[in-house]
Amino acid sequence: MPTLSDRIRTHDVPRLRAWLAETGTLDIADEFARLEPGERAVLFRLLDKDRALAVFEALDPIHQQELLEALRADQVRELVEEMDPDDRARLLDEMPAKVANRLQQGLSQAERQKTSVLLGYPPESAGRIMTPEYVSLRASMTSTDALAKVRRSGGEVVTLRVLPVTDDQRRLVGVVDLPRLVTAAPSTRVGDLMRTEVHSVTVDADQEVAARLIQEADLIALPVVDAENRLVGIITVDDAMEVLEAEETEDIIRSGGAEPLERPYLAANVVFLARKRAVWLLLLGVAAVLTVNVLQAFEDTLEAIVTLALFIPLLIDTGGNSGSQAATVVIRAMAVGEVRFRDLPRVVSRELTVGIALGAMLAAVAFPLVTLFFGSAFATVVSLTLVTICTWATFAGALLPMVAKRVGIDPAVVSAPLITTLVDATGLIIYFLIARAVFAAELADGAGTLAGLLG
Repeated sequence: MPTLSDRIRTHDVPRLRAWLAETGTLDIADEFARLEPGERAVLFRLLDKDRALAVFEALDPIHQQELLEALRADQVRELVEEMDPDDRARLLDEMPAKVANRLQQGLSQAERQKTSVLLGYPPESAGRIMTPEYVSLRASMTSTDALAKVRRSGGEVVTLRVLPVTDDQRRLVGVVDLPRLVTAAPSTRVGDLMRTEVHSVTVDADQEVAARLIQEADLIALPVVDAENRLVGIITVDDAMEVLEAEETEDIIRSGGAEPLERPYLAANVVFLARKRAVWLLLLGVAAVLTVNVLQAFEDTLEAIVTLALFIPLLIDTGGNSGSQAATVVIRAMAVGEVRFRDLPRVVSRELTVGIALGAMLAAVAFPLVTLFFGSAFATVVSLTLVTICTWATFAGALLPMVAKRVGIDPAVVSAPLITTLVDATGLIIYFLIARAVFAAELADGAGTLAGLLG
């Protein structure tokens, strides 16, 4: 069957129009992401005005930029003018400064002012992702007056399900649900219908905090206020979900030892993908030198008891995995607000206990097996190392992300590969020190174990 690209190349306009007519907006946007920029522009021109805007807003900023480069100047101005202010601000924020300024100058004065206000807030703040297009009501209004205001301006705003309520100085005092407003008696005051227990954030709050609040409180829209509690905008649930998706994607990629792509995977070329991973590989490679130095420091012990080398992969992998598990759980708990820095003693205590339990469980499995093939001395070394290394690894996995957050570093940077590399080196030190102690004790008792091993 001909693909979408085939039909674009052969100018099969009737079938392309038919496909656009029967396909949903999100599906169209998804297919756009798989097309070449030139093909994308051809297909986009076949959309009617309203559908074109909906598809354009559903695209990622990188694809929006590529599409704008392929369209005529008048089409570009019209598209950017019709975008929601928060979506427009996100697009301009991702574009080169000169291009963004040129597009902004082409906007009407009203839209340019809305966009400038949003771009004036700090990056990744609540003010940057809010929309200034909303309907607010006064607490002193009657329901009749309130509904009249909704009818006058309702078509220009994103959401009407929940309406913020202010006093005469624009200070946020509550929210009212539209169904309750519609069903109230005409003379009922909005102040009597509103809910006074209202969630809100300030314009300079972190956008992830705002998004988490929307998720946890099951909100449709979150009011945004300035330092004096005056209403300046709202954050809608769809924008909050995009923030959460971006933040979680960033954490997942960093926990895997790479830098976030900040663009769709298929929009990144091979050089870009390699560059995002190379730095971490180099850093982890340098950190792995510690492991080499540890092996070199205990070279005499390895030469004397070569069998110790057999257990190195098992022990360092177990330690690295334990640390990674602890770090992943703690980072996730921090991300969703389940734990904070003041919970550090409780978190570390719990993970130490978990580490001891895991180490003891693994030691109980390993001791009889190692005894069967290598003797009780080696079984003792391996078992003690498993308990110690699991305890140390879970301690490091719990402590480092929380300390990193405290000093202003993204906890995901203290990722699983970094903790694994750290635990590899320290785990080897633990292993060799325990081995020396166990075999030294046997020699002191005259057991002759070491001599037998060397023989």
